[in-house]
Amino acid sequence: MSQYFKIGKIVATWHYKGHLVLKHSLGKKTTLKGLEAVFIEDKSDSFFPFFIQETKARKNVDELLLKLEGTDSLEDGKKLLNKDIWVSEIDFKKFAAKTAPISLLGFSMIHEGEAIGDVIEVIEQPHQLLCSILYKGKEALIPIHEETLEKIDMKNRKVFVKLPDGLLDIYL
Repeated sequence: MSQYFKIGKIVATWHYKGHLVLKHSLGKKTTLKGLEAVFIEDKSDSFFPFFIQETKARKNVDELLLKLEGTDSLEDGKKLLNKDIWVSEIDFKKFAAKTAPISLLGFSMIHEGEAIGDVIEVIEQPHQLLCSILYKGKEALIPIHEETLEKIDMKNRKVFVKLPDGLLDIYL
C-alpha cells in the first residue's frame, strides 16, 4: 500500500447523474485538475481505478464534486458511498498541501534516535493527530501533539517524537 495514499472518502451523492461528494484531507481547496484517475481499494492491497470525467470545487475547503466514469446515475453513485479514495504517491505529492497533516504520509518516525516505522495513515482528531505505523509487524497508533512532537524534517521526510515510557511496549 506504500504506492497509494488515502486522501479522503465519498460522503454523499450529488445530482441524479452520479456526481459524488469527496471529503478530502489534502489541506487546501482543490479540483484535482490534471488528475486522470482515483483508486478505490477492492480487496486488501488491491486497488481499482476510476477515471475522472469532471471535478468542481465546493465552498468547503475539504470537499469537491467528483464525476467518475461509470457512475451515470444516483444508484451508481450510492454504490461508492463511504468508500475511501486513494491516489498514487506521485499524484499525492502534487495535490497535498505541505502544511496539511496528511503530508506526513510516508515519513519515517524516529523515537530516541531509532526509526520505529513509516507513517501509513494520519487520523485527525480534535486535540491531536494519530499516526499509524507498522511497528515490528503490528499496527501502532502514535499520538502527535505538543508533548510528543520534537520536530519534523521535511527535507529528509522524518518525524521526530518523544513517546511516553511503555507506549511502544503495548504493541509487542
